[in-house]
Amino acid sequence: MNPEPTPPALPSRSRKSSRSQRAFTLVEVMVSSFVMVFGIASAIIVLQNGFAAIDNSRSTTLASQIMQSEMERLRLLPWDTSTAVLDAGGQPVTRNGVTVLKPAIVRLPAEEQIDITTLFPAGDTTNRLASRFTIIRTSEDVSGRVGEMKTIGIRVTWRGIDGIVRTRTSYTQYAKNGLYDYYYTKAKV
Repeated sequence: MNPEPTPPALPSRSRKSSRSQRAFTLVEVMVSSFVMVFGIASAIIVLQNGFAAIDNSRSTTLASQIMQSEMERLRLLPWDTSTAVLDAGGQPVTRNGVTVLKPAIVRLPAEEQIDITTLFPAGDTTNRLASRFTIIRTSEDVSGRVGEMKTIGIRVTWRGIDGIVRTRTSYTQYAKNGLYDYYYTKAKV
């Protein structure tokens, strides 16, 4: 006869329990807290950079639209005109004793700040754009073509939500009796 096997002895309860039953040490808690804080801080930084990139994209698009609107407005101007600006009563407007003439390419100042409210309809959105964007228009004669051709530049400057000042510039050339002037004079006939 075989003796019956004896059942295995149950482990005795001791003060030292196995590794899986122990609590975390202070060092382990500190390391895991550091990893969690580092992860959250990294996520916040990524979100801030994402918002700055979105703001930069929107502002660049708005700057392009502002430049395009001013260029289109200029394309409707004739090369030169001697027609006076009239007030509501039909009388010529004067400033400092000089008759104000209708805008023309030949009389554009070398540099002028543009009021954005002249490009877009009045309202809250236009007022917000005016407080954020600065528009400078430059005009100069093309070398060797004085009195016949001008280079016109539009520079739009703004400060992004990240505090960085950004600028976009666009240039075009306008010629006397050129395509722009042709459309203007032929459309009026």
